[in-house]
Amino acid sequence: MRRVRHYEYGGPEVLRLEDAPEPEPGPGELLVRVTAIGVTLPAVRRVRAGDPAALPAPIGGEVAGEVIAIGPAVLAPALPTDAVAPACEIRVGDRVTGLSFTGSYAEVVTVPAALATPIPEWASDVLAVALIRSGHVALGVLATAAPGPDESMLITGAASGVGHLLVQLAGLPELRGMPNPPGAAGAAGAAGAAGTAGTARTARTAGAARTAGAARTAGAAELPGVRSPRGQAGPRGLRGARRVVAAAGSRDKGGFLRDLGANEVVAYADESWGAPVDIALDAVGGDLLPRALAAVRPGGRLIFFNSGGGTVPAHDLLAGAKTITGFTVARFAATQPDRYRADTEELWELARTGRLRPAIHAELPLARAAEAHRIIEARANLGKVILRP
Repeated sequence: MRRVRHYEYGGPEVLRLEDAPEPEPGPGELLVRVTAIGVTLPAVRRVRAGDPAALPAPIGGEVAGEVIAIGPAVLAPALPTDAVAPACEIRVGDRVTGLSFTGSYAEVVTVPAALATPIPEWASDVLAVALIRSGHVALGVLATAAPGPDESMLITGAASGVGHLLVQLAGLPELRGMPNPPGAAGAAGAAGAAGTAGTARTARTAGAARTAGAARTAGAAELPGVRSPRGQAGPRGLRGARRVVAAAGSRDKGGFLRDLGANEVVAYADESWGAPVDIALDAVGGDLLPRALAAVRPGGRLIFFNSGGGTVPAHDLLAGAKTITGFTVARFAATQPDRYRADTEELWELARTGRLRPAIHAELPLARAAEAHRIIEARANLGKVILRP
């Protein structure tokens, strides 16, 4: 098989395509023939710097593909040793999406069965890899933020794989299973976030011909997009935010973000990010973290969920009575497995009905992994960047 690794730390130029033997699934693992790979900012950052003792290092984590073997300790005793992973009812030949801790930039990878999600027949592998992991982060962050019906929200990294889903979800009616913030009540609201337009294509399902363009939404048959009224409550107890401010690396992304539902768009370089917000969701970190905190009104809150680090002045927290809460999807999945599974079903349903539309900026062959990293580093992407082995 072919895989991409790096033998030194640096920019995209250090990525190396090489031949390697196929891995063997260990206890609790699935062996997956990969069809789609998600390129993420954390993966790109890990190539830049790290422990020299860890080299040569694999890259990535998000994959989708076909199960071709199942390792020991996953199986029900009464079943053949290569037939089924009972915890999630995954069988050889099934399509799944999940995480590979041994690197996803490869034609064949191992995936822990506990972290594998079966892909429904109507969904494409590209949709799955763009939706599930990023969608779990987005839903978890929103649950942590618990916005009220009259609150405003700033989202950094708004055009990223996670960020553009957050922009859409922030404008949806209540989502089942979210916490009940004070004052949130009411009947189910109208469903749907507006479909992306212009550089982004309308949603498509599995088997449909691929279209060109700077960005499009993943899926299968054409699905209608209906913009959801902000502030209207639904069955989950979480209302859409009254005002969503999308922050991105360039104002050129404004049309894309407004089509997703953002009320306002600001660029990182702008001197002002507009009126203060009740909640900031920081997907970028680094130098943007203190700016995101400064954009929060006194008594407001910031949810921090990125790999970029960053520091904030303690005085700003104290004087403004602001709070910062961290979020990681790994801890969420480990501590609230039932909620995590419920969110998985929620994400599939939102995508199936066209209310959540993962945008695909580019699909590139595995041999062009360096190009994919350059897109992410340049903050040029509108949605998800995908590699195809």
